[in-house]
Amino acid sequence: MGGRSSEREVSLQSGRNVAEALASLGKYEVVPVDVTDDTLAALPRDVDAAYIALHGGWGENGGVQAALDALKIPYTGPGVQASQIAMDKVKTKMVLEMKNVPTAKWSLASPDTEKPPLPLPVVVKPPCDGSSVGISKVSTESDWPKARDLAFSAITSSSQVLKTSAPPTVLVEEFIPGREFTVAVVDGKAWPVIEIVAKDGWYGYEEKYTSNETRYPFLEDGELSSKMQKIAVDAYRAVGCRGVTRVDFRVSPLGRCYVLELNTSPGFTSHSLVPKAGIKTGLTFAGVCDRILQSADYDR
Repeated sequence: MGGRSSEREVSLQSGRNVAEALASLGKYEVVPVDVTDDTLAALPRDVDAAYIALHGGWGENGGVQAALDALKIPYTGPGVQASQIAMDKVKTKMVLEMKNVPTAKWSLASPDTEKPPLPLPVVVKPPCDGSSVGISKVSTESDWPKARDLAFSAITSSSQVLKTSAPPTVLVEEFIPGREFTVAVVDGKAWPVIEIVAKDGWYGYEEKYTSNETRYPFLEDGELSSKMQKIAVDAYRAVGCRGVTRVDFRVSPLGRCYVLELNTSPGFTSHSLVPKAGIKTGLTFAGVCDRILQSADYDR
């Protein structure tokens, strides 16, 4: 848990919750490891498995996965390649389109792109950050410069910036009006669908982690629920995931489902959605953590 990304504090919350939950089961010796750099120097070498509660950066871009593979230590969540794809929203878009998984129209923008490259409204996102860091909705052209600059600011302030000669770009995505949902997929099986009902219809950082006004009702079993669960599993398989992954959706007023992104190290805070879905299946919070830990593996 921890790490150096913009999601460090959220990761510490998740890690503490998971460690406490697993310890409460009485069958594991749990060793919390606060990662303060991109190495496993603090990890004991005699561990049986690693539960990854690192969000963003090295925790989700394949870095910690590759390090654990080298040590032949099983870990939760997808392997290196799937993590690299899911962490990069642009790569994810390309893979989803190639595999015919529905996703919103998209384009790229550079720091000097003067106007939105798609019809408004759009959502502007840093390609490789999570927890809604640096994300904005653009409804009018006057909103564009601020949103563009905020996304690039998130890129340049990140400790995970890749040293590359390629010019930086941000993702510009068609805004899908309608409703927002999320589906947890564990070992290829979709858990109950959760709707995200945020105040004023915008699910940003504050709405995710600090607001008590965001509601998370379960979508009752039915045609829409079944359709989303199938698409979630399709997206999971398209990217090559294993273990736990959370798939986020927008659904238009006509009922069309669009995959927004995949989260390979989903949160386990008091507001997080994977544990809510697991509890809906009949597990306890600790049981959800145990179920995910039991899925741990590594790329052989």
